[in-house]
Amino acid sequence: MINEIRELLLNARQRVAVQVNTELLSTYWNVGKIIVEHEQESKDRADYGKQTLKELSKELTKEFGKGFSVSNLQFMRRFYQSYQIQQTVSVKLSWSHYCELLTISDPDKRSFYEKETINSGWSIRELKRQISTSLYERLLLSEGKTNKETVLALAEKGIEMTTPSDIIKDPYVFEFLGVPENKPMLESDLEKALVAQIEKFLLELGRGFMFVGTQQRITLNNTHYYVDMVFYNKILRAYVLIELKTTKLTPEAAGQLNMYLNYYAAEVNDEHDNPPIGIILCTDKDSVAAEYALGGLSNNIFASRYVSYIPNKEQLIAQVEAVLKKWHKPEKEF
Repeated sequence: MINEIRELLLNARQRVAVQVNTELLSTYWNVGKIIVEHEQESKDRADYGKQTLKELSKELTKEFGKGFSVSNLQFMRRFYQSYQIQQTVSVKLSWSHYCELLTISDPDKRSFYEKETINSGWSIRELKRQISTSLYERLLLSEGKTNKETVLALAEKGIEMTTPSDIIKDPYVFEFLGVPENKPMLESDLEKALVAQIEKFLLELGRGFMFVGTQQRITLNNTHYYVDMVFYNKILRAYVLIELKTTKLTPEAAGQLNMYLNYYAAEVNDEHDNPPIGIILCTDKDSVAAEYALGGLSNNIFASRYVSYIPNKEQLIAQVEAVLKKWHKPEKEF
């Protein structure tokens, strides 16, 4: 009886919370609409922004309490300006989510984080972390062939997970470990640190990952081998084997991981699993060496760098912009 009543009350609370959030977003959108329309009628828009919002905030706070600071009213105005068709506002996100999203000026980037927050169910804290670690730029640079189509695909759908390469980032960011930049670290210590922060590591890996374990034993001809970390991605329906290297990529690491993948494909996979995926996380990878080390392998093996600090956002944005300039370059006339 207690369980039945508890479930009834929890479901009722959830429905009320959804309804309250829906009404709140609709109200704030309409407040923004009213502000924009009156601002457009004002002769001195600069004066309107500074003085009228201040007076509006004062009156609304006096009558309705918190939530109507000048900065919040500015967000409501920007909310309407960014989503002028109210139906494009997702009730799956809270006002706090939208306040964070509205700090992003680039519409494609904002759209990506909005879609991915919905797809992955990110909390405000998780959304802030993904923005601060430049997830959007890292994904655009991961494949090394950023173009208009990849930008539009990320903006319209978020991360599409249909092929093994869709789960790869470069670099991975382990700022949550609190390890000083360029501090030497043993592979065993890195592994322990990641396990201790497994929830944050799963967030960095991306959607659909489930942790299986560390040092998973493989026995071949009475010789034991150990896979550093094993995950399962329920979206791709595949095991993901990760080898940690505190050095740059080596051909030996690729060969070893290829052997592990062959074993998992033959001995661990069941009939519903897709071929396993291998990721070598290293401190650096030479593109030429990586091409030769990973080229020609039938298994899905990828090499990505990891860093222990948040990348320089301006530098990443500049790299993306440099690649995207190719869209606008006129073709040579002959």
